[in-house]
Amino acid sequence: MSYAVEFNHLTKTFGDHTVLNSLDFNIHEGKITTILGFSGAGKSTLLKHILGVHHPTTGQVKVLGQDLKDLGDAQMREFRTNFGMLFQYSALFDSMSNYENVAFPMREFTKMSENEIHEKVIRLMTQVNLEEISFHKLPSEISGGMRKRVGLARALALEPKVMLYDEPTTGLDPITTHMVDDLIRTTHKNNAQVPMTSIIISHDVAATLRISDYVAFLEKGKMVEHSSVEEFKKSQNPVIKRFLELSL
Repeated sequence: MSYAVEFNHLTKTFGDHTVLNSLDFNIHEGKITTILGFSGAGKSTLLKHILGVHHPTTGQVKVLGQDLKDLGDAQMREFRTNFGMLFQYSALFDSMSNYENVAFPMREFTKMSENEIHEKVIRLMTQVNLEEISFHKLPSEISGGMRKRVGLARALALEPKVMLYDEPTTGLDPITTHMVDDLIRTTHKNNAQVPMTSIIISHDVAATLRISDYVAFLEKGKMVEHSSVEEFKKSQNPVIKRFLELSL
């Protein structure tokens, strides 16, 4: 089994506060791994280490075999083209149409012609089940669920090897939440040939158990458990049992 992300005794401190405490685990390549935990557990800080926004105080983070702290600014910018990111509130450019939002990474990071970009934008937007009527509207003119679809199409524009989701269902109603969960699973399956590794930061236990292959549970910066979904459901760890009881 190969790994997309490796954490080797990762510790991150800010002043006297330890946010991540000697994390030592790996994220399987080509699988969906969800990182769960109570608020303040260190989930977002962990995500920033995967992206190379933060570097360890001690320890090491390797993504796709690359130690991120060895990369300079220009190298890191290039390396990040391996990532796709669906932000919590989609983070679309308000002044651009949905079409232009999806085209943006291709114009910014590739030498594709406008015809090639057009073909790929239409394919991506169709792939995430966006209706043609929404292509040239502004993000403010479509629903929250549709904005998630646009954000996902944009995240897929550079054919990422690692797809990151930051609390993808926060603030959505149950029907839209279910739609986004299905979209994540379908997107992962459709990109299996890459192979794509999907990493989700979430508090949604029901969705986690439904769509994930593996679960990593953080508590106060420490790794409490990292296991398959089936093993996680059966965990006898009192922290995990309490979290499941409160969340389901």
